[in-house]
Amino acid sequence: MLLMLVLGALIGAVLGLTGAGGGILAIPALMASQGWTLPQAAPVALLAVAAGAGLGAYEGWRRQLVRYRAAAWMAASGVPFAMLGTRAAHLLPAPLLSSLFALAMLIVAARSWRSAGSAAAAQHGRAAPCRLNPDTGRLRWNLAGACALAGIGALTGFLTGLLGVGGGFVIVPALRRLSNLSMQAIVATSLLVIALVGGGGVLAAWRHGVHIPALPSAVFVLAAMGGMLLGRRLIRRLSPPQVLRGFSLLVTAVAVALLHRAWSV
Repeated sequence: MLLMLVLGALIGAVLGLTGAGGGILAIPALMASQGWTLPQAAPVALLAVAAGAGLGAYEGWRRQLVRYRAAAWMAASGVPFAMLGTRAAHLLPAPLLSSLFALAMLIVAARSWRSAGSAAAAQHGRAAPCRLNPDTGRLRWNLAGACALAGIGALTGFLTGLLGVGGGFVIVPALRRLSNLSMQAIVATSLLVIALVGGGGVLAAWRHGVHIPALPSAVFVLAAMGGMLLGRRLIRRLSPPQVLRGFSLLVTAVAVALLHRAWSV
């Protein structure tokens, strides 16, 4: 149980620092520590990530960083696709599902490393469809922006249901490219979407008869929420490139280990 506390706190801290990566790391951590399969670990990881993200989103809302209308629109677009992804996950063989998860991890790692080293990353959003109104400080809503946000939400929802991840690794880079929001606002908004879509994903898994063990799940969830608070404090002190590079290396190592486990005899 101590291991579950430590792992949950680390997952929550990563989620608070990056707005992504919680589910990406939570599932391999649960599989390795508890001996669970990916379908068994996914709903527990998603529950912890959704709870931690909800706490982080509340903290961002208090600081007026969350773009709640955009988050609600992305979540509304994503929840139906989360149910579709959950159904697809039950049709795929376990090794293939684990391989898809590892591939997603490697893509996340590559994007994180490239984002950390790119000077252009700080100049995101110049020609973005989702732009802030300088007079009101709110997003300008138009057809292109609404379609872009809906697409982000749909992809996030499907991956949430299929792989049991929060989807922040889709939301954060997409919002960096498609909006001119600050990084702190992007992370806070991503956390709210993760909380909403992740909650929908947990309900979808429960409707499909997935059993969630009460005591280990409660310990993991509470530890993740504590880690989230720590991560949200650290994000104000650490350099974003350092965080992204460290996250990239960690995710790569976990992905390689997951692939080895999935296909070893």
